[in-house]
Amino acid sequence: MTLKTGFTALMMAGLLAGCVSPAVKQPGAAAHTCKAENQMQQTTLYYGLTRQGGKAITVQEWQQYVDNDVTPRFRDGLTTFDAQGQWLGSNGKVSKEPSKALMLIHSVDAQSDTKIDALRDIYKSRFAQESVMRVDQPVCVQF
Repeated sequence: MTLKTGFTALMMAGLLAGCVSPAVKQPGAAAHTCKAENQMQQTTLYYGLTRQGGKAITVQEWQQYVDNDVTPRFRDGLTTFDAQGQWLGSNGKVSKEPSKALMLIHSVDAQSDTKIDALRDIYKSRFAQESVMRVDQPVCVQF
């Protein structure tokens, strides 16, 4: 084996080491279970901050939406953070825009779903948005 071939084999082994499945548990590791009272839903909504035509949604407009529409529906708490959105448009070009993400931790029920769908509809209507992406996942929550 030449030095170059050996180096290449070593590099490939190192790169492939990161491909090991994380599902394998270590011997003796305790299985984590979530108590029924800690089982909740995490919903993250992703909002574009550019209207059709290019006009930006201002910091004040975003905050008014959070204060007047989100907070009354989810008084127990919420988290917002800045994001940078990117997607492939129907024209085949990548579009980018500043975005906001809103994370809600809530019980799994029809009332929460109705509130979340209302928030999405309000934002789309008020700010001429095509969509507000919604991502849901079960979470185990402890305070």
